[in-house]
Amino acid sequence: MKLLEGKTAIITGASRGIGKGIATIFAEHGANVAFTFSSSVEAAKALEKDLHAHGTVVKGYQSNAASFDDSQKLVERILNDFGTIDILINNAGITKDNLLMRMGEDDFDKVIEVNLKSVFNMTKAVQRTMLKQRKGSIINMSSVVGVKGNAGQTNYAASKAGIIGFSKSVALELGSRNIRSNVIAPGFIETEMTAKLDKETVSGWRSGIPLKRGGSPKDIANACVFLASDLSSYITGQTLNVDGGMLT
Repeated sequence: MKLLEGKTAIITGASRGIGKGIATIFAEHGANVAFTFSSSVEAAKALEKDLHAHGTVVKGYQSNAASFDDSQKLVERILNDFGTIDILINNAGITKDNLLMRMGEDDFDKVIEVNLKSVFNMTKAVQRTMLKQRKGSIINMSSVVGVKGNAGQTNYAASKAGIIGFSKSVALELGSRNIRSNVIAPGFIETEMTAKLDKETVSGWRSGIPLKRGGSPKDIANACVFLASDLSSYITGQTLNVDGGMLT
């Protein structure tokens, strides 16, 4: 059963990792996918090619979600190309980890700009379209770090906690127009980035998780399918921890 048949989704930061996993599962479920990337042109082209096999419309756009103007122009282009926007997934994000005493102002500002301001930029850019349609699902990618904090990640934790507050407020503002706003807070997800870590570190993390494994991009993507589809039509303003029980 294709749960997203005929729906159009924007997914930011989708050329690799979790974003790529979401784009892939969405195409499998019949969604038309407009995805963004910042610099990975070759990876974006390869993803476009792979996803076309599912018979839906797929297009990658090079764009900087941290820029308000870029986000406005991007959504205009997507509307011209796809005609509608039913789902927005704000997934673009970066880390610049350091202890607070060593963290520079630029490292704090950049993470807030890319991780949090991008959510404002993109939500603002799609709002008018969703209001006209009187429907829409916005899914914002936070993190367990945004829920519980983490030493060495004050900037990242602040950005991800901010996403939760922003999303709850959007849910309250737009609920009367049938526009839903929810958050997914991933735990330890194994991607290309974590594959570079030493095996002992990864093994230690896995052992501290009740399900005794790291998550996969597919685990996050499946949660996104649920929140994007009509299966969750009475769910808004919620944060879903997809973390194998880490926060239990």
